[in-house]
Amino acid sequence: MNGSRPITLHRKALLKALAEELPTDSIRFNCKITAIETQEHEGSSIVVVHLEDETVIKAKVLIGCDGVHSMVARCLGLAEPTYSGRSAVRGLAVYPQGHGLKKEVQQFVGDGKRAGFVPISDKEIYWFLTYSVSPQEGTKLRGDPEAIQREVLENYAKDFPEPYLDVVKHVDLSTISWAPLVLRKPWSVAFGKLSKLNITVAGDAMHPTTPDLAQGGCLALEDAVVLGRHVGAYVARNEGAVPRDIAKALSDYVEERRWRATWVIAGSFLSGWIQNGGSMWGLKFIRDAIFYTFIFPKLVNVANYDCGKLA
Repeated sequence: MNGSRPITLHRKALLKALAEELPTDSIRFNCKITAIETQEHEGSSIVVVHLEDETVIKAKVLIGCDGVHSMVARCLGLAEPTYSGRSAVRGLAVYPQGHGLKKEVQQFVGDGKRAGFVPISDKEIYWFLTYSVSPQEGTKLRGDPEAIQREVLENYAKDFPEPYLDVVKHVDLSTISWAPLVLRKPWSVAFGKLSKLNITVAGDAMHPTTPDLAQGGCLALEDAVVLGRHVGAYVARNEGAVPRDIAKALSDYVEERRWRATWVIAGSFLSGWIQNGGSMWGLKFIRDAIFYTFIFPKLVNVANYDCGKLA
C-alpha cells in the first residue's frame, strides 16, 4: 500500500525482480521435501533436508517458505491449516487491445459470495470470486479451467453486473484456478512453536490466511525484511553464522512477527465471514450498516503497517 492507495503488481514481475537479486543457480525447482532431521556436528546443530529426488542438503539454518502445507511447519509441530468454509476462483483477464478501465478495485457482493477485479496493467485484469461451498463439492472443478470458467459464468456469478462477467469471459484459461481457502488458526500462531534451534518458517508456511484483506503476499515480504534484519545483525555481531547461537536470532524474528500475523489472520477471516454472510436480514444489516462503516476501515488499515528497514 502507498498511503491508502493500493498498488497492483503482476506476481511474475515480483518473482522475477526477487530472483534477479540472487546468485546464479541458487534457485532449484521441483524439490519436494520428504524428511527433515537435525544432527550434531562439533557441538552445533545442523539441519539435514531430504528431497524427493534423493538429494540430501545440509544447512546451518532452515527457513521453511514451503507454502500452506509446509513440511517445515510440520517439523516444528504446528497444526495443519483448517478449511475456512469458502473456496476461491482466481484468474487473469487479457484484453489485447486494452480494457480502458482505471486502476481501481471493484467489488460485488451477493448471497454467500463475493467477487471483484482490479487492473494490473493496461491489458490485464486480475479477478476473483469467493463463495461458501463444501470442499468435496469444489474439488470437482480442480484442474479443468474451462469448467471453472463455465461454472462462474453460468452459476456463481450469473447475477453479477456485466462488467464483471465480461472480465471473466476474457480470462486466459492458463491462469484460472480453484482452491479451498484455508487458514492457520490465530491461536496456533499466537502460541505455537514457530522456531526450534536453527529452524523456522515464513510466509504461508507460518501464517496461511484467507485473502480478504489482500495481505498474504505482503506478510511474506514483511517476514523477509524482519528475518533478514535479525539474522543480518546477528551475523555482523558474530562475524559469521554460528549455528549453536543463531537460535536467538530466529526466536527474536518469530516474536516480532507472531502478533502481527495473528491479527491479520483473525481480521481477514472476520472480514470474509461477514462479507460472505449470505442473505439473512440480520447479517446484511450488520455488513452494510455496521461492518463497512465502522469495522472494515480499521481492518484494511493493517496494510499501512511499517515493518522497518532491512538494516
